[in-house]
Amino acid sequence: MPFILILIVLLLMVVVGGIKIVPQANVYVIERLGRYYATWDAGVHILVPFIDRVAKKVSLKEQVADFPPQPVITRDNVTMQIDTVVFFQVMDAKLYTYGVNHPISAIESLSATTLRNIIGELELDHTLTSRDTINTQITATLDEATDKWGIKVNRVEVKNIIPTREIQDAMEKQMKAEREKRAIILKAEGEKQAAITAAEGEKESAILRADAVKQQRILEAEGEAQAILAVQQANADALRLLNEAVPSDKVLALRSLEALAKVADGRATKLIIPSNLQDLAGTVASIKELMTDPAE
Repeated sequence: MPFILILIVLLLMVVVGGIKIVPQANVYVIERLGRYYATWDAGVHILVPFIDRVAKKVSLKEQVADFPPQPVITRDNVTMQIDTVVFFQVMDAKLYTYGVNHPISAIESLSATTLRNIIGELELDHTLTSRDTINTQITATLDEATDKWGIKVNRVEVKNIIPTREIQDAMEKQMKAEREKRAIILKAEGEKQAAITAAEGEKESAILRADAVKQQRILEAEGEAQAILAVQQANADALRLLNEAVPSDKVLALRSLEALAKVADGRATKLIIPSNLQDLAGTVASIKELMTDPAE
């Protein structure tokens, strides 16, 4: 009786142990008598005791493999260290199980080899500025190579590109020289702009001064012209009034003496006296008579 109970308990343990629950986003690779039998998806499955066994538990989630820096040499013989991150996903659990031993190590080795081949075709400057190109090329190469392992490489990211200490020092000196060059160029451009601005200001100032002088001269000329016109107009009006008044000979003689007095008071160094002084004396007498005549 105790033996039967022990046997029943053992049988129950075997049966219960044969019940397998596969979690979501996982699959189990099952072997029967040492050969591949099936791939179990998520859910409850019965494992035949002593005949079937779980060969491998495979996660179908996207996985991340962060690989240490790998030494590479550029086309211009510059040595540097580059580390990468590979994002991959198992698409075929059977191939993943039986295609290669240690898949992660295989991906790391393949990644390093591919990276060396790609960097070997690039020069240092191009390597430092072509991170996206490197990522695209290495992703395509790894994805194609890992198909036979049941793995899909979604993307590869180059984390760090680390040149040697000597290269870093040279790059720092070059960057410093570039910064100094840009500073000199900016300073020169600033001085040039300042000189241009000053010249334009001086030019505008000279133009304004010339316009002011021109305007002043125009106004002066207009004033003189108006004054001459006014004098001429006054003389014309005087002659017109004189003609309208029908002046006598005595009035005309008086006008002649006034003109002669103006000439004598002027700055002329010569004075021309009429030859008929007798007539002039008579004219003066007539004028005196005119000015003393009570009738006037």
